[in-house]
Amino acid sequence: MRDEPAFWTIAEAAARLRQRKLSPVELAQDALARIEELNPQLNAFITVTAERALRDAQIAEREIRKGRYRGALHGIPISLKDNIWTRGVRTTAGSKILREFIPPADADAANRLWKAGAVLIGKTNLHEFAYGITTENPHYGATRNPWDTSRIPGGSSGGAAASLAAGIGFGSVGTDTGGSIRIPSAFCGIAGLKPTFGRVSCGGIVPLAATLDHAGPLARNVADVAMLLDFIKQTDEPEGHFQRALRRRAKTKKACAKLRLGWPRDYFFASVDEEVKHSIERAAGQFEKMGARLIEVSLPHVEDATEPSTQIALAEAREYHESQGYFPARAEDYGEDVRKRLEMGGAVRAVDYLKAQEVRERVREDFRAAFGQVDGIIAPTTPIAAPHLGEQTVHIGSKTESVRGALVRMNRPANFTGFPVISVPCGFTRDGLPIGMALHGPEWDEAKLLRIAYAYEQATEWHLRHPE
Repeated sequence: MRDEPAFWTIAEAAARLRQRKLSPVELAQDALARIEELNPQLNAFITVTAERALRDAQIAEREIRKGRYRGALHGIPISLKDNIWTRGVRTTAGSKILREFIPPADADAANRLWKAGAVLIGKTNLHEFAYGITTENPHYGATRNPWDTSRIPGGSSGGAAASLAAGIGFGSVGTDTGGSIRIPSAFCGIAGLKPTFGRVSCGGIVPLAATLDHAGPLARNVADVAMLLDFIKQTDEPEGHFQRALRRRAKTKKACAKLRLGWPRDYFFASVDEEVKHSIERAAGQFEKMGARLIEVSLPHVEDATEPSTQIALAEAREYHESQGYFPARAEDYGEDVRKRLEMGGAVRAVDYLKAQEVRERVREDFRAAFGQVDGIIAPTTPIAAPHLGEQTVHIGSKTESVRGALVRMNRPANFTGFPVISVPCGFTRDGLPIGMALHGPEWDEAKLLRIAYAYEQATEWHLRHPE
């Protein structure tokens, strides 16, 4: 095992805890010390639960000592995005409106973690109400990217990704409505999974757009992502199902023999920075070395999804905020960018919302047809590496587009369809910024998707790099 506790895998930390070579209290203290040291620079946490963490770590220590070991998350420090309800611990959703909100119950995903014995170290920063991709929060301050603190970590799960990249905690649960797990995972050089819609319950999570929202795990490596998914899923696969999926031929030279991977001819490579494109092509070449076959696939209706998916998000977000009495009654309590989107949501016509559902089904059929030919599809997670804080536009080749537009463009299709996608590190820019590869998979087959991602990860070392 490595001698850097902050960057151990969950399995490495769990083995030491179970063998009593390390105390859960010591592990929690180490995580809290890193928060104290690094959070002033990163602003990754809105609420630090130090007292609770030490109390729960002491309970875990007693249980493990008495032989009541609950499994691999017992005594492991984790964080939660601050739109996930935690009983007795404030859940702000990154907003002024919910600044003092103390939930009466835990979210389903959180409750599953506590039953497994996980230790909560804090609630992480996010874009206000999860409605943005930068985590430049007007109420709690901007989270900064640990690879370059002048840059954004991505969003809206930016605090979760930044803290994990910096070695704070061993995993986190975030939400993803238009890339909010995958974008920060790519920008911060970690792994993040948006599961199939419904795989992980969104019960007890402050919603953004009900039919686009997903909850999922973030961690520093694919094995930890699989482990977290096993614990937070609401579906009835056998215990340890996703972890076992990784073991099949993962470390052989031909780990991907018979694997067919799709290279999309439509949409995903239409406007991509050259450094990002080169890294994705190099990753595809690595898959071929491991025995995979690349097959060009067509997704002809994906481009048609841009406007319909935006309209769905606008309408569903507006409906939630109106139903809670937040908007427009308390419009002045929102940051400017979120307020403008909620205003736009009021202009979405019912007929356009319904037509958007028809487009959604056509795009789903595109992906289903492609997955009839291939096991997974390779694409960039983002078309660019992390931009600077405050940057509004980005230049890709001869084109200029908004930062938000560029990042959501790559990621919203998977929320629109509900199909699973994982982002894994696949390279770095000349400026030392992480680049993420997105692996898209068939609905309800995260096991295969995780196995593909793990095979790539085991053959490369990108995930082993950490910011100084």
